[in-house]
Amino acid sequence: MAAVVLVHGLYHRPEHFAEVAERLRASGAEVAVPELHRGSLPADTAAVQAAVDALPEPAVVLGHSYGGSVITGVRGAGHLVYLAAFVPDTGESAAGLGGASAQLQAAIRAEPDGSTSLRPDLAAAILYDDCPEPLAARAVGLLRAQAPGCGRGVPERHSWKEIPSTYVVCAQDRAVDPVLQRRMASRCADAREWRTGHSPFAGQPRLVVELLQELLASTLHSPAR
Repeated sequence: MAAVVLVHGLYHRPEHFAEVAERLRASGAEVAVPELHRGSLPADTAAVQAAVDALPEPAVVLGHSYGGSVITGVRGAGHLVYLAAFVPDTGESAAGLGGASAQLQAAIRAEPDGSTSLRPDLAAAILYDDCPEPLAARAVGLLRAQAPGCGRGVPERHSWKEIPSTYVVCAQDRAVDPVLQRRMASRCADAREWRTGHSPFAGQPRLVVELLQELLASTLHSPAR
């Protein structure tokens, strides 16, 4: 059976991938969407590794934004997909690569417990600016507080050097600079560019589903490694 793991970014939840996951499952794929927010990059990576290990065969593993740092450290995937995501090399972190845009930084607010969250009045225009208003409002409502320091985490391994990888540049992104995305895309075996904002899984899930189905087909028919 075809298998996919969807990895969300900072402030997000698995529910943000609900439409993509539902469409993939309807096509016969087995889909896992692990919850991050484990407190650190190593802990988040361990949660995704457990999801990958639980699947019956090597999965196509997609990481969005910070989720790219997470999937970089995962072993045993069949293909890695970086969606407007960070592709750290040795000693690098998402924050060190450039992290949040000035717009996104302005939307981050400190919480009394030391966590941070995004201002709802600003988040939609940064993360979901090309989504219909009802979808953007739902996505903003799902956002949650984020433990500090995850974006400064440095992956212990760099699986994009060993596993086939595809980078998707979101050319109208207001959260992660598309120029930075193109630079990171050069580290991957393949690159695509979509004229979308930061979160196509919310506004244009068909694009994400079709890419994953394409990669699933190629992974399933490739010679065993």
